[in-house]
Amino acid sequence: MVTLVMTGGGLSYFFSWLEDEDYIIKSPVRRIHKVKTSKTIKETYTDENLELMRDNCVELRDLAMIDMLASTGMRVGEMVLLNRSNIDFNERECVVVGKGDKERLVYFNAEAEVSLREYLDSRTDDCTGLFVSKRRPFHQIGEHALENIIKKVSKRTGVEAYPHKLRHTFATAGIHSGIPLEKLQLLLGHSKPETTMIYADQDRTDVQNAYSKAYA
Repeated sequence: MVTLVMTGGGLSYFFSWLEDEDYIIKSPVRRIHKVKTSKTIKETYTDENLELMRDNCVELRDLAMIDMLASTGMRVGEMVLLNRSNIDFNERECVVVGKGDKERLVYFNAEAEVSLREYLDSRTDDCTGLFVSKRRPFHQIGEHALENIIKKVSKRTGVEAYPHKLRHTFATAGIHSGIPLEKLQLLLGHSKPETTMIYADQDRTDVQNAYSKAYA
């Protein structure tokens, strides 16, 4: 049996993450007094990082997965449940089933449309899943398999890659582009606006620009 040992701060962060991602309704350690510490800024990918990852995808499937994660901001657990029937190429949107079996619409960009079409056109199987294994018997891939695929791409590029970082990048880019918080909350599938506000607190670009205009 493996025993997981956490510090007080690590335990609080873990339950907060579970609550933020709607795995649990309420963190059991929320009422515990917290010692004030500096906030950890969630890491994001640069445009150069993303292009490097895309260039090092050796499979059409892997490229399509990265493009979909990067352009929709959906969770890994949501994407592995997608079927072909969930995709609407005309509107560039797809129906995602999130936490608590809540459905929402997410949208993908032209780059993701191209890579996803190429991947689906290359397939010869009749599996209904959107992303499937490369070998027979074809089956819908799970979260662990997807994470391993991203890790393999990471090793080829030298860029530290993990799926949730793509979600952080999407959210931060949305804030920086001026998407209203309530709209971004819907896109990300957050049950609470406070979760989305985390990304607004971390985006310092606008503050820096305002400072430069006033004091430079």
